[in-house]
Amino acid sequence: MNPSGIDFHCHLDLYPDHIRAFKHCEEEGVNILAVTTTPLAWPHNQELAAKSAFIRVGLGLHPQVVGDREGEIERFEKLVAQAQFIGEVGLDAGPRFYRSLAAQRRVFERVLRACSASGPKVLSIHAVRTVPEVLKMLKEWLPISKGLPILHWFSGTPAEVARAVDGGCWFSINPSMAASVNGLKIIDTIPIERMLTETDGPFAKDSNGVALQPGCVDGAVEIIARRKNLTEDMVRGQLLTNLEQVDRFVGYIGSYVRSPLLPESH
Repeated sequence: MNPSGIDFHCHLDLYPDHIRAFKHCEEEGVNILAVTTTPLAWPHNQELAAKSAFIRVGLGLHPQVVGDREGEIERFEKLVAQAQFIGEVGLDAGPRFYRSLAAQRRVFERVLRACSASGPKVLSIHAVRTVPEVLKMLKEWLPISKGLPILHWFSGTPAEVARAVDGGCWFSINPSMAASVNGLKIIDTIPIERMLTETDGPFAKDSNGVALQPGCVDGAVEIIARRKNLTEDMVRGQLLTNLEQVDRFVGYIGSYVRSPLLPESH
């Protein structure tokens, strides 16, 4: 077992055998955030994770489905008081989803307002071609005492990283971010104290085109270590420290398996 496997954005319920995916995380001690794309999926995910200290479940309403499911924000609002973790939520102004952007804005504002009213929450946020707007909405609708935003698979600019850090944001890093020069610059810019790792499985693929399995974050750890000039053990130790800090924000009692060879942080 990898003693510091942290996969803080994974769609466990979208794997072909999702029940096995949940069991894998529990058996292997993978600290995971199982995000959902619709609030309809949250109760079943919660049921599967109920006895686990490793699996956190995010209450989500993905921006890419909002065009067809805007009305589900009402169900989200009814459930939000029960949820410590929120995700996947956010905005997507890419070509496929630009037509629903007005609806996405309405939904995301209501998500943030609901979190503010019942927080604190940890949020895993999707921000495709919308980073300035997402940061503006976070500042307007979610006080830092009520929400800890984690920007997942960040694809903005290094300058936007700096703005996001100033606004209290964190980031979840996956190996696919190393596939571009901009992605590497982003990793260079993010303070390691604001990082977690993720797979975004089953959407993200390995070098053979196979969906990353839950907890397969060694590639992300290696990239962070190389870009930050640290050992992989140092990175793993820091990531565990970061995870504990995130969990404390919402009072989550997790299970942290730390090898005696790993430092507390770098």
